[in-house]
Amino acid sequence: MPPSTSRLSSHSVSPPPPALLGEDPWAEYEPWQHRRVLLLIAVQHAMLAKPPQGVPAGPTVGPNIARILDEARKALHPPLIIHVRNTGDQGDPDEPNMPGWHLVHEPLAHEPVVDKPKNNAFANTRLGTYICPEAEIVVVGMQSDFCVRATCNAALQRGNEVLLIRGAHATYDRLDVWNNGTITPASKVEKEIEQEMEDAGVILLDMSDLPDLFADR
Repeated sequence: MPPSTSRLSSHSVSPPPPALLGEDPWAEYEPWQHRRVLLLIAVQHAMLAKPPQGVPAGPTVGPNIARILDEARKALHPPLIIHVRNTGDQGDPDEPNMPGWHLVHEPLAHEPVVDKPKNNAFANTRLGTYICPEAEIVVVGMQSDFCVRATCNAALQRGNEVLLIRGAHATYDRLDVWNNGTITPASKVEKEIEQEMEDAGVILLDMSDLPDLFADR
């Protein structure tokens, strides 16, 4: 899909200024004017651990996300890559500074990390200052029916074009308390979210689209 004429080329982007000891190099930085962003949501050790702690689709989704990140990093004009880290409560698998909280993929120096307290990664974080409203956002990560859904909806409300990749987002089985406590398999929940997101305006892609995803279009 060709980018709109209003989108800005990534050629004009400069690296963040050097940080002084103890400073956040992104704190005073203006919104990035990339026309593409790769948003990795909660790609953390707890989520991609061996089930049942990790998501059931982890053995497939984990490698797929790794492939997407690799393609983004080696693109001729890489997108802005942002790692969103979920901050769980005390005792949760993703409790801050516990093993499950750490990111699976070590961010590079120019890849910001955003710690989010809520499902919506834009809420009470600096994420919105890193992404211009004209940017195209590629979303991958966990959990489909919580963080991924809420963040995609928030991005659409900002005016961003949002792309969600099948096979690169996942969640857990759902306990339907309102339906006599039946269990809906995670794979079905993921498909429900894909349909919901597509109806809301998100563009769904497949892993087969990856070779051209970060090429100039």
